[in-house]
Amino acid sequence: MLLNFLLLDVVIMALCWLIVTYNQRAGLVDVAWSFCIALNVMIAAFWLDTAPISVRIFIGCASSIWFLRLTWHLLRRYWHESEEDRRYANMRRAMGQFKHLGFLAFFMFQAGLAILFSYPMLSLLSTTVIQWSEWTHWALIAAAIMMLLAFIGESTADQQLYRFKQKPEHHGKTMDQGLWKYSRHPNYFFEWLHWFAYPILGLAAGQYLLWIYPLLMWAFLYYITGIPFSEQQALRHRGQNYRDYQQRTSMFIPWQPKE
Repeated sequence: MLLNFLLLDVVIMALCWLIVTYNQRAGLVDVAWSFCIALNVMIAAFWLDTAPISVRIFIGCASSIWFLRLTWHLLRRYWHESEEDRRYANMRRAMGQFKHLGFLAFFMFQAGLAILFSYPMLSLLSTTVIQWSEWTHWALIAAAIMMLLAFIGESTADQQLYRFKQKPEHHGKTMDQGLWKYSRHPNYFFEWLHWFAYPILGLAAGQYLLWIYPLLMWAFLYYITGIPFSEQQALRHRGQNYRDYQQRTSMFIPWQPKE
């Protein structure tokens, strides 16, 4: 099963790589990554009939909506950006004459990551009815509450930032309103919170290893792909304005700002 989904994701990433080779804007990889996970989940929820129907409906709907919303948000940002995302522009310069092959390898790596982060949903959907405990419905309720809180939080944070950036008078300024008043990265925080829904469900299905996913996502956001780059870019372009924001605002977990 995983191999079939991997092949699907490789094809999608390869097509996106061809587009990027033409338009020189590699940020499309983020859109494709999220879409691959959404597609994996929708197909698995529809075709796999092993899990209880309530679990199939919940994962098929809630997870698909989560990643489709993220896909739309990333696509909207990609569409309105006139220049290539600085992360990928730096990669392009670093790879020099090997940039096309380098980005091909990078896109294929992202296909692998899409499978890695699709695994919790695919694993739960592959768990047979007999393996689910009698308190599955309580786990579904808890997971749904977690997913709803995360969805409201991240979609609100993304929309607040999008509207802030749309106003020319905010150019060079730091977003410190709404949820961004309490966390420098509320979108990342709620993204991380969302990944607790699957190990909660996993408790009812005997899938205890799924608890590694909140830790894995936290490591990616906190140390690798999320916060470090965002902070560096903000300091480079907004300087003291962002340093002041750092001094008074929690980095990750929303908290009352310092006076």
